[in-house]
Amino acid sequence: MKKWLAYPLLLCCMTASAQDVRDAAAKLQDQVVKWRRHFHQHPELSNREFATAKYVANYLKKLGLEVKTGVAHTGVVAVLDSGNPGPTVALRADMDALPVKEMNELPFRSQAMGGYNGKSVPVMHACGHDTHIAMLMGAATILSENKSSLQGKVKFVFQPAEEGVPAGERGGAELMVEQGVMQGVDVVFGLHISSDLDVGSVEYRDGGIMAGVDPFKIVIKGKQSHGAYPWQSVDPIVTSAQVIMGLQTIVSREIKLLDNAAVVTVGSIHGGVRSNIIPDKVEMLGTIRTLNPVARNKVYQSLPNKVEHIAASMGAEAEVTLPLEQSYPITYNDPALMSKMLPTLKRTAGEEHTLYTQAVTGAEDFSFFQQQVPGLYLFVGGKALDMPREKAPDHHTPYFVIDESGMQLGVELLTNLTLDYMKSAKH
Repeated sequence: MKKWLAYPLLLCCMTASAQDVRDAAAKLQDQVVKWRRHFHQHPELSNREFATAKYVANYLKKLGLEVKTGVAHTGVVAVLDSGNPGPTVALRADMDALPVKEMNELPFRSQAMGGYNGKSVPVMHACGHDTHIAMLMGAATILSENKSSLQGKVKFVFQPAEEGVPAGERGGAELMVEQGVMQGVDVVFGLHISSDLDVGSVEYRDGGIMAGVDPFKIVIKGKQSHGAYPWQSVDPIVTSAQVIMGLQTIVSREIKLLDNAAVVTVGSIHGGVRSNIIPDKVEMLGTIRTLNPVARNKVYQSLPNKVEHIAASMGAEAEVTLPLEQSYPITYNDPALMSKMLPTLKRTAGEEHTLYTQAVTGAEDFSFFQQQVPGLYLFVGGKALDMPREKAPDHHTPYFVIDESGMQLGVELLTNLTLDYMKSAKH
């Protein structure tokens, strides 16, 4: 980093070229890889990122940042104050791993165990959060070394519990927001490494890029009877079957799919204990995924209406809990901000590697930050160029793997987005 760091970038007079930032990130790449491998070998589950947080906080303190720990249980928030007037840019990385047993034969593979809902489980960074931590530490390093050239402040947000909290707990981005992490912030940027996107590429989209998620619970109450005499029952199992089929018509017949995408899934159904007893009730659990508020509101109106009327038509009663427990908003990329920062993406990755993407129905609690201020969420390539896309291991699986060379682009993007936004805000 000597060449760039020896000559701080005076943003009041000039703009850091993509090559300047690329050179700095390239010289830091070996260290970023070391960080990533450390976190990969020592993963921790949601709300249990104690060692991870300590490691991150200790490094950020060495950079001379103002560091706060214990945010939303185990989160770390550090502020870089340039001393110059300007906006506050937040950069976010998630830190938690998953209850997955790693099957990769890597020298730094995880053999860690952890506790999840009262059970001892293997733990793995099976979604790339280890790379997110390392990339944000890299960006923090470059920006800190050029503190005097910045205009404003940078808030580095290392978030716990993106993957969801254990039963009976709270955490993640929603709790960070409640505890004031976004106070004073003007804009927020985040990214996610992708195991099936080529190294060196970045995917973007304005509007909804990841779905909002709303879990639900349905209880169908009927009348129990002997299985040989179903006419004496009000059968909640048959009623539930009708309900499940009816729910599928919300998307297929009520949502304008040319403009919207939505999913209504029943993932769990429980009722009865014997083959010859019709039970008195059935419980179902499911999830709703939507990509804009119009579709979300439509499903919220239609689902309970459909369930209650189908149940009534069968002589049963229905109780609908929507949402059940924690919901995630739509991960929504502010269109005006996306338009402003798109030249930064193209300058950093190259126009041919800056790809407009379709939305996905997975969810991200980064959306809670975007509810507070305009924000962008991007996908960064982590697939080796010689690996066919169809053979790339999926996220959340034991064979999840990424090409570490892809992290350099992540460091560059976080750095350039910060620098360019500060410059544009000044003007």
